[in-house]
Amino acid sequence: MLKAIKFVTYSAILLALLATAVFYGALTLSLPTLSGSTSTLSIKDTTFLQRDDLGTAIIIAQNRSDASYALGFAHGQDRFFQMDLLRRNAAGELSALFGEAALPIDENRRFHQFRKRSEEAFKRLSKADQRELEIYTNGVNEALAQFSVPSFEYLVTQTQPQPWKPEDSLLAIFSMYLDLQGRSLERDLLTDALYRQFGEDIASFLLQPSPFQAALDGSNIKIKSKPVPELPSSLLETAQHVEIEKPIAVGSNNWAVEGSLTRNGKAMLSDDMHLGLAVPVIWYRTQLNIQSGDDLLQITGVSLPGAPAIVVGSNGHVAWGFTNGYMDTADWYRLSPKDKTRLETETIPLKEGEHKYLLEQSEFGPVRVIDGEKYALSWVAHRDYAVNLNLMKLEQAETVKQALDVSKATGIPVQNMVLADSEGNIAWQATGAIPDRRQPLVRPEPSSGYDKRWQQSATDVPFIVNPKSERIWTGNSRVVSAKENQRYGNGGYALGARSAQIKHRLMEKNIFDIEDFYAIQLDNEAVFLQRWHELLLELLTRDDTLFKEDIKALNSWNKCACEDSVGYTLVRKYRDALIDRLFAPLETNLEEQQLSLSLIERQIEPALWQLVKEQPESWLPKNMTDWNQFLVMAYLEMRENLMIEMTGHANGSLQALKWGAVNQLEVQHPFSRQIPILGSILDMPPVAGFGDRFMPAVQGRTFGASQRLIVQPGDEVNGVLTLPGGQSGHPLSPFYREGFESYSNNAFTPLLPGPPVQQISFEPN
Repeated sequence: MLKAIKFVTYSAILLALLATAVFYGALTLSLPTLSGSTSTLSIKDTTFLQRDDLGTAIIIAQNRSDASYALGFAHGQDRFFQMDLLRRNAAGELSALFGEAALPIDENRRFHQFRKRSEEAFKRLSKADQRELEIYTNGVNEALAQFSVPSFEYLVTQTQPQPWKPEDSLLAIFSMYLDLQGRSLERDLLTDALYRQFGEDIASFLLQPSPFQAALDGSNIKIKSKPVPELPSSLLETAQHVEIEKPIAVGSNNWAVEGSLTRNGKAMLSDDMHLGLAVPVIWYRTQLNIQSGDDLLQITGVSLPGAPAIVVGSNGHVAWGFTNGYMDTADWYRLSPKDKTRLETETIPLKEGEHKYLLEQSEFGPVRVIDGEKYALSWVAHRDYAVNLNLMKLEQAETVKQALDVSKATGIPVQNMVLADSEGNIAWQATGAIPDRRQPLVRPEPSSGYDKRWQQSATDVPFIVNPKSERIWTGNSRVVSAKENQRYGNGGYALGARSAQIKHRLMEKNIFDIEDFYAIQLDNEAVFLQRWHELLLELLTRDDTLFKEDIKALNSWNKCACEDSVGYTLVRKYRDALIDRLFAPLETNLEEQQLSLSLIERQIEPALWQLVKEQPESWLPKNMTDWNQFLVMAYLEMRENLMIEMTGHANGSLQALKWGAVNQLEVQHPFSRQIPILGSILDMPPVAGFGDRFMPAVQGRTFGASQRLIVQPGDEVNGVLTLPGGQSGHPLSPFYREGFESYSNNAFTPLLPGPPVQQISFEPN
């Protein structure tokens, strides 16, 4: 018996070693070749693809089309599976990779018919832009053809990579629409439900304007003090324990100062877009060197694998960066029995076979049935002007004015574009697809009121050049004036506290260096939570014996989302707990309609604060005798639940609740979440939490700065570009993790690439 056990044990070990050897062998065979020479029909002149020690793609070409080919080749070598996920995510084709488990996601995406829209959009492009995408596509597919073994993701899913198509690059842009605007699509439906189910008093109480405002012109939306409305007792009686999602996915920052505020007279730009962080990172370090006669055009920044454009960067004359604009770009219309609709069948491919999805369409947009009524969605992503390649026009701009002129009709999700140039000028513009309809809806309206100007893009795009303050800032909150806000609407703006904090930092100095800008990017001071800290400390001080350790932690909280701060954790999580408990009666009711207050959670601060300060009896949760009891019990329950989450038991040292542990950054490969054994191979090492939501240094467990750029056009040699991961998606590549250590230590990595360590030369065939 013992021999049999030993035999089985040894056999299992040998099989595991064999499987590991096979896995690593396959990984090795799937590594791309990064040095050598090849020929192609897709270029006109000799072209080079070099890589430095970070893996930056350094492209040297004689024209932009040849550069697009080489960039496509680099993307295909380093990031093809990521590109595949982007196009499949937008098109609703994930089930072909992951099986029927992905069908709910695919059906959700098919509602928008982005595969069909990308094909139509490609046909509308100019011949020159069509050719640009075709050449880029050739680069991707010729890189793909050189793999003797597909990347490990295809081995794990037992599928084969499918060639890239020119329209797939437009799908990559549509995928960004879903990421940046997808959560906002149901805001009007939620607002409507608030008014219909709870009445005007409660709805307007929840949706009241915030005092945290930081528009560039200094204008404020007027705040009228609203009395706390009566909460019906029936809602309290049916309330369930809920956890309202606290979306952290709003966090991008950018700002700029004029040359008068720098030592060399060149304007300075900072841009740190925040997105979900995974392996590989979404952006790709790129430098294009395009030689035309004696003139060299050098563009350095990041590209999006799947598209040939430099998304954020500098060309030596002008630098540009983006944050999500959050203007209102979606309306719902209630259909009447007279409105004609049609049914269309969407075929979703599976690993084996296919799945049919029936979609109802109207002239106003795709149709959704809610409580027996039909509603149509008009969303800017469905319009003909939603996607194009006009972002590439920024590459040749030599001044802020030129950059503004060439970017008026850029087909991307609307962004806060901030510009800086070597002459010292700065500007802001709402850049991207903005509908020309005059009055954004806040609730669904009858289809008879449909604004036909939805079919055309806005020409009255707001912009600001060289403001009196000599400074520009954005942080996902309202940037336009209070008057312009009526024209463009609120599509889910951030609270405004973060933008206000950035503005305050910019007003503290009159001369800025690179280090000053980086300090703002890393600013984790808890300005917004200061009043919540005072409230909690006052509450616990009433029983300073029971809460002795808690009070000590609060007194030493350091006023920041710092790694070792227990006090910050207590304040932050206490506010979250109050949101869950006080709004549970409403959330319980909304959940029955598959809606949630999470869509406006970051904007209900005024209502939350008013409830806690005024303590109205009708809002006191059931089974509570008074507000003091409720506020204390909410804290105790929060602390106990958090302790169990962090330690596995209710009683323990508060030191287990340091913010660095509670908010630990975990940058993982999507596969390791499903197959944990792969984590040590695929994931980046965990990093102690550093920032949080309502401050410039935004960071969550899987969310954070997807890049940190600081640059003065014309002085790129001193610029900074830091990314939370490496260039390659291949775990055995030397560029898989390069750059992550600097990011996690809040250190600089340079914008300009270093000396090349590898080179591929392409010769025209």
